[in-house]
Formats: sequence, C-alpha cells, structure tokens
Amino acid sequence: MSLSHARLAEAADQLIEQLARLGTSQRAAWDRDYLHSDLVHLGVPIPDLRRAVNATRRRLPPLARPDALALADLLWTSNIYEHRQAAVHLLTHHAALLTPADLVTVEAMLRTAHTWALVDTLAVHGAGVIALQHEEAAGLALDRWAVDADFWLRRSALLALIPGIRAGEPDLKRLGRYADAMLEEPEFFIRKAIGWVLRETSRRDSHFVTAWVEPRVDHISGVTLREAVRRLGDADRTRLLDAYRRVDGN
Repeated sequence: MSLSHARLAEAADQLIEQLARLGTSQRAAWDRDYLHSDLVHLGVPIPDLRRAVNATRRRLPPLARPDALALADLLWTSNIYEHRQAAVHLLTHHAALLTPADLVTVEAMLRTAHTWALVDTLAVHGAGVIALQHEEAAGLALDRWAVDADFWLRRSALLALIPGIRAGEPDLKRLGRYADAMLEEPEFFIRKAIGWVLRETSRRDSHFVTAWVEPRVDHISGVTLREAVRRLGDADRTRLLDAYRRVDGN
C-alpha cells in the first residue's frame, strides 16, 4: 500500500530539517565554488547526508515504487543542493524498483541538475540500473539522450552503460556508436565520459578498448585517451600514448 502524500511530505520536512542542522557555512562556500554551482548549499558532507537519508527510510515502511518517486520529487523541487542530493540518493537506492517509464522522471532531473555531482549518480545508478534490467526499452531512451542538445543528457547516455559493463553484459555496439558520434566534441564532460566508459570496459575487455582507440588516435582528445588507457597493460598503454604524442606533435 502506498503512503499518503501527507506522510511523505512529513518525512521530507523532517529530513530537510535534519540536513539544515548538519551543514556549515565554510563547507557550503567550498562546495559552491568547487561545483561552480548556482544552487543554494548547506555544506553537508556526503556521508552525513547519506546517513540522514537512510535514517529517514528506516522511519518509514519499505517504500513502494510510487512512494520512492514521490518522496524524491518532494526533495528535488527545492533549489537547495543537499535536498536534490538526498533525492538522488533516495531514488538510486530504489533503482531496482524503477521501470523504463520512470526514465521520464530521471530525464527531468538530469535536465535540471546542471552539475556532474548530481548527474553522474543519476546516470550510472539510476538510468544505468534501469537499462541493465530493461535493455531494449531503456535503450530507446538512451539513444535519444545520446543526440540531445543538452550535453548532460549526452554524458548520461554514455554513463548509463556502466552497470552493464560492470555486470559483464556490455553493450559494445551502443558504446562504440555513442563514442564515435561524440568523439570530437569540445565539451570536457563528454570527453571525460567517453574515456571513463572505455576505462571501465578495459577491466574485462582490454582488446575492445585497444582495437577501438588505435584507429582513432589521430582525432581522440587527450583527456579521453588518458582515461581510456589507464587500466590497460603497460605495452598497450605505452604504444597508444606514444602514437598520440606523435600525432599531437605534428
């Protein structure tokens, strides 16, 4: 049975009050500068925030899917960073309950997050978990994200492939297609994401990564390459980096 809106709103209010007591102005200023954030910051350390969210969950009956979505929405509508971070932690904790239809909610959050500190967790542990469980249906959404005008959505399409990679079920065709389409983008967060996903892939399939990177070494970015080769064997890593330096030197 779903909880009433009043019960969920009370839980959200109690969590918000707790978060307000956990922050410091010094940490808030540091977080805001580090994240280049336009949101209001309370300065709550992430471990303290997670403990507060988990305590809120324990005070409630086990949340059904609609309850988790509703409580996350109550928190996300705030312009306070920690409230949104709490929504992310709550939603990703319940990601196994989510369906491809819930990617609409995840997408709306991604579009309004405006920082990797919210986007990356939503992409990997939210959208990525849904994609792993519902590959065909979720893949259609990821394909659309991969060509979206918002670079955070494009980054999220890449990062959502990580749970499948870690589970030994990599979607290498989709990875190659996304990475090829975005390879020469100037946006740092896209270049970093391509390298990150390739690095994760190399843990289980270094051959795919070396075979993908080698013919593209003349137009891959340095940040992508350095991330991609980080987990490769010494010989492959050195060969690819040397090839990149020769091209870059020209």
